[in-house]
Amino acid sequence: MKQKRISFGQGKGSLTHNNREFMADNVDPLRTPQNITFVRQPIGEAYDQLFAESTQRYNAKQKRNDRKVQGSYYEHLFGVKPCNTVCTASDKRKSFYEDVVQIGKREDSGYGTEEFQLVADCLKEYMEGFQNRNPNFYVFNAVLHMDEATPHLHIDYIPVGHYKRGQDTQNGIAQALKEMGFGEGKQAIARWRAAEVEVLNKICLEHGIKPLVPEKARGTLEIPEYKEQRRQNDELAEQNAQMEAELSEKRSESEKLDQQIEEKSAQVKAILNYIPDYKKEFQVEDECEQLCRELTSLLDGKLSIMKHSDEIISKAQRLSKIMKKLSDSTHKSGDTVYALRERLDRSLKETEDVRQRLKQTSGECSELRRDVSSLQAEVDDLTEFVSLLKRFEPQKYAEVRQAQEYVHSQHEQEVQQQSTTRKKKSWGLE
Repeated sequence: MKQKRISFGQGKGSLTHNNREFMADNVDPLRTPQNITFVRQPIGEAYDQLFAESTQRYNAKQKRNDRKVQGSYYEHLFGVKPCNTVCTASDKRKSFYEDVVQIGKREDSGYGTEEFQLVADCLKEYMEGFQNRNPNFYVFNAVLHMDEATPHLHIDYIPVGHYKRGQDTQNGIAQALKEMGFGEGKQAIARWRAAEVEVLNKICLEHGIKPLVPEKARGTLEIPEYKEQRRQNDELAEQNAQMEAELSEKRSESEKLDQQIEEKSAQVKAILNYIPDYKKEFQVEDECEQLCRELTSLLDGKLSIMKHSDEIISKAQRLSKIMKKLSDSTHKSGDTVYALRERLDRSLKETEDVRQRLKQTSGECSELRRDVSSLQAEVDDLTEFVSLLKRFEPQKYAEVRQAQEYVHSQHEQEVQQQSTTRKKKSWGLE
């Protein structure tokens, strides 16, 4: 079974062209007599036939002359005499509508092909039942053109609707579609076209033609313009497909970078968890310094030592415990800082690699670059803090050790002195 594509779309609406009162360049005048005219009625006459009686009934009901329709109904709507081109009223109503129907293309159904007459017969059969199927679309002009490249129909009709308010019979495509059973809204005309295409499909199948999906109508474009537009649309579709593929690749790369950034953020959070509570450590060191000052004051003179011996021993023991705690903490911090340095070095290197990759991506990765920059700033702050800690801890540790040795020395001297005093008493020397 032969396959052919159906074209069903809106025409420009030029009656002089349709009736060959004007010959375009793509018309073969020798074949013009082969055209089939189904109906040809002047549009002014068609309007009088459809609306004159309704206009008279409307005017008869009006008590004020300024509300009556002056002149013909056509002139009342469009403000001009009836003409052979489409006129549009202030309320968007058109003087008539045109549909252009074609089966196949020049390559498979054009003049000189075997199917030229076949598709013409299908179009003729379709047109013969058009008016009965669409009673609210009054066809006043319909021609099957056989003198161009491919047979095609021009169907010109006036939509007729009936109303309860105003003039009872009017030009109204929405009301006409509703009365024919295609509902309301913007999709009503689409439902009507789909129903007409289905009728044409059945006719084609009966004649041994398998219809394909209808092409989009070219509207008011001339054939050369329409072909150029189709070529441009094809190029744009190809470019869009390529851009979609590139965008998909960018999205995939962006997802990988997102994962790497999350891993780096997790590493930095883990590093921050290793940092000791330095505020607490500094408070302990302040306490140690205070104890050293108090011990220095208490050890100033033999009488003071003897008088405050218990307090000196208590403070010395407290200082000893603080020193041991600081010693363990410093050792632990030293190990932690060393481990942090290695992890930071690795993290910095990996983060730099990620940043270089981010620079190669397009605008879709700009958000990732800002995240990496923020991460780098946090890593730099952490590095500076760790460096400060390494420089600060050894000095504090040395100060604590010196204070401990001093207190220990003073305590030994006091014990030795007390032992000497007891011996002298026991020997009766004092």
